[in-house]
Amino acid sequence: MRRYQPLQPYDEDSEPAEINLAPMLDILFILLIFFLVTTSFVRESGIQVERPAASSAQAAEASSIMLAIAADGEIWLDGDSVDLRRLKQPLSRLHALTPEAPVVIQADRKADVGLLVRVMDQVRLAGIQDIAIAAETP
Repeated sequence: MRRYQPLQPYDEDSEPAEINLAPMLDILFILLIFFLVTTSFVRESGIQVERPAASSAQAAEASSIMLAIAADGEIWLDGDSVDLRRLKQPLSRLHALTPEAPVVIQADRKADVGLLVRVMDQVRLAGIQDIAIAAETP
């Protein structure tokens, strides 16, 4: 039979027991990396527009560069209002970050068609050839 020894009283000279937090921090760090890797970052254009309806409309990729043209002619890219003459530089920067991403232009149905063509021209001058115009299904 085994004999149990009574508990020893706390000795002030001995070191107190410590909890090792390193394994828990390792697990939290791995979880953080997992969530960062699996999260998809969607860039929005910055405004809501009334898109025209088209029966051949298809869903776009989540990694697209979204560009919006409001009814009053204001151009929005990545949450900021952009002047047409300065559109090429931020588009080139976004294209460098995601070279395979197409540009999706969300033009309001009341927006000027001439402005839409000039925006498409600036997108092509920025070196992006894959351009789509957003539409809703009827």
